[in-house]
Amino acid sequence: MEQIHTKNRPFILASVMLAMFLAAIEATIVSTAMPSIVADLGGFRLYSWVFSAYLLTNASTVLLFGRLADVFGRKPIFLTGISLFMLGAIVSALAPNMQVLIGARLIQGVGAGALMPIATTIVGDIYTKEERAKIQGYLSSVWGISAVTGPALGGFFVDVLSWPFVFWMNIPLGLLALAGITFFFKEDTSLEKRSVDMVGSIWVVIAVSSLLFILVEGGQRVPWLSAEIIGLLALFLGSLFAFLHHEKSIEDPMLPLHLWSIKSIRYANITSFLTGMILIGVSSYLPAFVQGVMERSATIAGFTLTTMSIGWPIASTIAGRLVLKIGFRKTSIIGGVSLIIGGIVFSLLSPERGPLVAALGSLFIGIGMGLTSTSFIVSIQNAVSWQSRAIATASNMFMRTIGSALGAALLGGVLNNRVEEFIRSAGLPERIDLNSTNQLLTEEGRESLGPEVRRILQEGLSSGLHMVYIGLLLLAGVSVLFILLLPKKED
Repeated sequence: MEQIHTKNRPFILASVMLAMFLAAIEATIVSTAMPSIVADLGGFRLYSWVFSAYLLTNASTVLLFGRLADVFGRKPIFLTGISLFMLGAIVSALAPNMQVLIGARLIQGVGAGALMPIATTIVGDIYTKEERAKIQGYLSSVWGISAVTGPALGGFFVDVLSWPFVFWMNIPLGLLALAGITFFFKEDTSLEKRSVDMVGSIWVVIAVSSLLFILVEGGQRVPWLSAEIIGLLALFLGSLFAFLHHEKSIEDPMLPLHLWSIKSIRYANITSFLTGMILIGVSSYLPAFVQGVMERSATIAGFTLTTMSIGWPIASTIAGRLVLKIGFRKTSIIGGVSLIIGGIVFSLLSPERGPLVAALGSLFIGIGMGLTSTSFIVSIQNAVSWQSRAIATASNMFMRTIGSALGAALLGGVLNNRVEEFIRSAGLPERIDLNSTNQLLTEEGRESLGPEVRRILQEGLSSGLHMVYIGLLLLAGVSVLFILLLPKKED
């Protein structure tokens, strides 16, 4: 094991926390700005790809970067992650259309795939076992601060400045983190020599990409029974089989499959996959409902997400105490019930109920996420030895990210199909299509539609989002069923 110089630990910790802040704030700040971005760039059909692209490359690279850090060291991988994240932010801010923005988000996702796991690893390297509990509190506070400030900053940039500032803000903060790690973080080069499972990573990218395309575009630009969809389905199944076979056959797999034989890990990971879908469903589409259907500002839309962001870190803190008193299983069950309550609130959401009801639903989702995520990490880390703890924890992060990526695609497909069906059944002129929904997201756009078209489009968007929220409720219910399968004692 390499020896890390720790005399500059406060500066290293500050740099790591700053880099984590960039990746953590990304989700809520972009979600809040998305209605304005789509209103400016057009392409409502591609709405979900802005999130799916980021999550796709994030999920596909997170385990790979963990292995690369073992081979080449934490520092070069971390610096690469920050640099790629900033490059993606610059291209996003300058994007002239949705296609370029999606490409830039792919780059950002790769950067985030290096940032999050390596940040946690660096902290583990430079602090002793006794110190880590306190430091983990600092890292948790980053999520809390970013979650609270993200929607507010997103709303401010959209209402006062313009949406590109959502991405420009990453540059000065990223440069500070880059400088801090460059000058203060020193590590020896005597690193453990292990193979890098590049083949496994490629199979993951192929499998997830093909499935995402099927879910987002199936029934839209590409018919369900077309040769393209059938070919992509075959590609998905083939690459998934190839990945599983490859992981079983090599000595140092990217995702050790034997971990799934442990009940604590198996059911925690499956539930994290489902809660990842719930999380992206709320953060991606709630601003569109508040702005497009309720006709409120981006700042108000940000507020409805902020309550989830407040509930999560508070619940995570409480979960740490609850786990010690009543165990991880009961704590997880309480979190699952909170997710169901949030799902019920969202399923009953309507324009008349107002943003406060939307904020209440977000709060319960945040509480549920905080309780379950903390409980899962505790149960997973208690179920394995020290040698497997990092990869077991990374596998849970991987499953939640994959869930978010697929959730963005699946729920986006549900929304698009429902809105298009509503538009066709209303007999609107051919010039009115799914992309016309862009105009609902700004006051000027709504006024340009005319009262009848505006009403029909709002009803269509409301109907589509209602289907999304029914889906969230079903996902919450299934999550609780898997939580109940968690062992009462560790394996």
